[in-house]
Amino acid sequence: MDTFRLTMAQLNPTVGALAENARKAREAWAAGKAAGAHLVALPEMFLSGYQVQDMVQKPAFLADCARHLDQLAADCADGPALGIGLPSAEGAGVCNTWQVLKGGRVRARICKHHLPCFNVFDEPRTFLSGDVHGPYTVAGVRLGTPICEDAWHADVAETLAETGAEILVVPNGSPYFRDKRDVRLGHMVSRVVETGLPLAYVNMVGGQDDQMFDGASFVLNPHGRLVVQLPPMEEAIAHVDFRRTAAGWEAVPGDLAHYPDAWEQDYRVMVETLRDYLAKSGFAKVLLGLSGGIDSALVATIAVDALGAENVRCVMLPSEYTSAASLEDAAAVARALGTRLDEVPISAARAAVGQTLAPLFGDAAHGLAEENIQSRLRGLMLMALSNRFGEMLLTTGNKSEVAVGYATIYGDMAGGYNPIKDLYKTRVFETCRWRNANHRPWMKGPEGEVVPPRVIDKPPSAELRDDQKDEDSLPPYEVLDAILERLIDGERSVADVVAEGFDRDVVKKVEHLIYVSEYKRFQSAPGARLTRRAFWLDRRYPIVNRWRDPGSEANAAE
Repeated sequence: MDTFRLTMAQLNPTVGALAENARKAREAWAAGKAAGAHLVALPEMFLSGYQVQDMVQKPAFLADCARHLDQLAADCADGPALGIGLPSAEGAGVCNTWQVLKGGRVRARICKHHLPCFNVFDEPRTFLSGDVHGPYTVAGVRLGTPICEDAWHADVAETLAETGAEILVVPNGSPYFRDKRDVRLGHMVSRVVETGLPLAYVNMVGGQDDQMFDGASFVLNPHGRLVVQLPPMEEAIAHVDFRRTAAGWEAVPGDLAHYPDAWEQDYRVMVETLRDYLAKSGFAKVLLGLSGGIDSALVATIAVDALGAENVRCVMLPSEYTSAASLEDAAAVARALGTRLDEVPISAARAAVGQTLAPLFGDAAHGLAEENIQSRLRGLMLMALSNRFGEMLLTTGNKSEVAVGYATIYGDMAGGYNPIKDLYKTRVFETCRWRNANHRPWMKGPEGEVVPPRVIDKPPSAELRDDQKDEDSLPPYEVLDAILERLIDGERSVADVVAEGFDRDVVKKVEHLIYVSEYKRFQSAPGARLTRRAFWLDRRYPIVNRWRDPGSEANAAE
């Protein structure tokens, strides 16, 4: 053959929804058949959804995957080959496989060799490593398939090239982090330069728990030239033609979808992960506490863009410490977004709790315990509304607060999902400004200014006592975030951070707050992953931990 047509199916599966995922696979296969494709390629672990984690330890789950695969093979017998990923029992264990169906049966079965164990991945816990494999043949063309991580290492692609592969087809379940596209392209360009073969990178799309599989599939020709780019963050099917030349196979250039900047990517990830988290878990509506502050304003905006204003309930829960400005700002945000705004005062409930606890609390001055009662009463009211109306409660703590524990467990931390969990406070400000200036077709909310400038510009406050400001307890957010980025995202030492000009006492205080807040994060709601060091699977620390960085050799003996 001198031509080969590949259908790349960048689709959104749901973990465990085997029949639904199989239906999507059949529809992609039908589209490929109508287009005259020789192979329809679906992403890694598409039939089961990804990541399945310890579900692969259930023999019944593996057997169900196998049954759906057999049915797919029968349903897709008369037409192009279909490549699809799934977990498969192999001897005494389980492999992450990509299987090629043709003529009613499995014609090729590839087991993933390199099992990632970093960031959100721990595949050696659940999968066996397969042997490095050779190519398989579809329509007379020899294809090589490194599965996801296999393409990040030179050996698998090199073996495939040496054993006769002519085109590399790489199925992926690769989740988003900021600027990941450059990392992916760097590795894949290395593979095509090393092997001299064209490469089709087929990535999954869609939200799963905290992760967003961002699609953005692409095709590279030998020498690393990008010739096809699918859109990020949305389902797409593309038919790509390859032709044989005197120098070997190459892809015919096709569409190059626009690739947005990091601000738009982060924002869309927060929207899409929330949208999928709700849809895949059976929720249609959400509610949140709208305080008049910037964090809840941004979460409300994300929720409206994900679900539409009619599916978002905002609730203002004022106390005697709530300022008139906060009441006005919450109303302005709800009005701009078009959401419902309910008001549920907590003063009477707070007085009742105070009276109940008075015999034990005595005459001690009001402090943190009394402040946290307010936050927990708000959590109680919001969870009651959630239970009554079947609306998932969204929590609104940013990464800066989550990092240092500036949040009340069982209070403002209550909720089922946190869209801004991996967004530092300083990026919250800039994200609001970005959203005010930008609107995209995938946003269900209104165009224009949805977060009033006054909400962005005013000093942040929890309003749990008179004239309270966040900076009463924390360094200014510009300083705090700079320290957090170094200690958390960069895993830098205290000495390193101090050497950059930060006050040692402030750095040590922040370090201490990070460690003693681990128990809160352990119980916190999941949220959209934006960076390589998001809280949960990316960063795993013990709850009880008495080690502290001495900061310098001089202070180590103190």
